Amino acid sequence: MLAERIIQAIEKSGTSRYRISQDTGIDQTVLHRLVHGGSCSLQTADILCEYLGLDLVPKRKSGK
Repeated sequence: MLAERIIQAIEKSGTSRYRISQDTGIDQTVLHRLVHGGSCSLQTADILCEYLGLDLVPKRKSGK
């Protein structure tokens, strides 16, 4: 689920993966793998969330 949100944010950002790689220091192959269904480390996800302005918020449980 987190990876999906990161992928959506990358696609909506209008920023190329090359530029994201240059700005964050994350290798382009890692970004390519992530966008095409792969995974990444928690550290990489943290860097991307910071770069893309994403926050982790807990889901509200329904019925409580």
